[in-house]
Amino acid sequence: MSVFASMESEVRSYSRAWPTVFTTARGAELTDEDGRVHLDFFAGAGALNYGHNPPELKAALLEYLTGDGITHGLDMHTAAKGVFLERLRDLVLRPRGMDHRVQFPGPGGTNAVEAALKLARKVTGRRTVGYFERGFHGMTLGALAITANPAKRAGAGVPLPHTVAMPFDDTADDNEQAVTRLIRSLEAASADGPLAAVVVETVQGEGGVNPARPAWLRALASWTRAHGTLLVADDIQMGCGRTGSFFSFEPAGIVPDVICLSKSISGYGMPMALTLMRPEYDVWCPGEHNGTFRGYNPAFVTAARALEVHWSDGALAARTAMLGERVRRSLTDTAQRHGLRGPRGRGLAWGLPMDRPGAARDVCDTAFRAGLLLETAGPQDEVVKLLPPLTVAEDQLAQGLAILDEAVAAVAGDRALVA
Repeated sequence: MSVFASMESEVRSYSRAWPTVFTTARGAELTDEDGRVHLDFFAGAGALNYGHNPPELKAALLEYLTGDGITHGLDMHTAAKGVFLERLRDLVLRPRGMDHRVQFPGPGGTNAVEAALKLARKVTGRRTVGYFERGFHGMTLGALAITANPAKRAGAGVPLPHTVAMPFDDTADDNEQAVTRLIRSLEAASADGPLAAVVVETVQGEGGVNPARPAWLRALASWTRAHGTLLVADDIQMGCGRTGSFFSFEPAGIVPDVICLSKSISGYGMPMALTLMRPEYDVWCPGEHNGTFRGYNPAFVTAARALEVHWSDGALAARTAMLGERVRRSLTDTAQRHGLRGPRGRGLAWGLPMDRPGAARDVCDTAFRAGLLLETAGPQDEVVKLLPPLTVAEDQLAQGLAILDEAVAAVAGDRALVA
């Protein structure tokens, strides 16, 4: 461990929560150098929806590499990119009545967001972009300007102008109250000039696993359409089946103007991001937005195979919904027995709110010692966040939920954490 402490930047974070050296991984399990197996309910912060080293994807990747397939291709035409685009069109976009163009903006989610912001301002000729409280969209300056967390924003070291924060859907309100509050906030946000775009996570991830209700999302889509404002969906963590449907916004019956994808789109945890846009908004001039690593061909190979394996039918979505209901029931039982508020989430993205800042960190640390990897979420680390692979075995899911329940009990003790 000494080499990490002596050479790696102090900025590292996950390695502090999980102080071990991992060596191998398969499915929903990670093994460390001491041979200890850890259940992974973190899944690369949502980059490993299909688990570690999924066999079908690994076979496709190895075949491609041993055949001297192109790895680095900028935005050149390659066979691997062509196959991926065909699979995305035929298995994802067309079945959903979508004809969005595909931009490869760079290797990570923040690149997809930066491209979306730049495009929205170019299309509309406007500057200001609306975003929502507790939202997270990335750490580069544009994406950081629409990220709500004050500590992360402060790290920019410079002002983050031309953005405005608005309240997210609050389930304490009924649908009508929530929609009224949303419209008022949108009108206030645009009081000094029309908005170029509004960027939303259908289910907020880092902000505490907060799902927006369909009626609220439909109202948002209707308002943006009426005001010539682009609706941008950040589906970087919650897309690619995490909430059940391929896109997390599908249950609301809306189709955003621009969609940001990354994390699990490669299917294998490799760097890849997409910015999808309606054809009429594809107004880029050649080379106007580019990047050296915007076309990583091995990721195209595994992404295409992932779509073939998992999205040729509805089996994965149905299984995710079924397992998600098991998680909901288990977390609800845990919450009731320990006096906690009920869980929040959809599909296999769930958050269990604790009673105080830092309590979720205590639960996750306790779970790690018992062999389970979990992440915290929320502005004050007050939510235990679960993102198991969509392909997790049912017995592994049950084992992980049992460890979590024991960890909550250990942290809660004999007292109720919430009145």
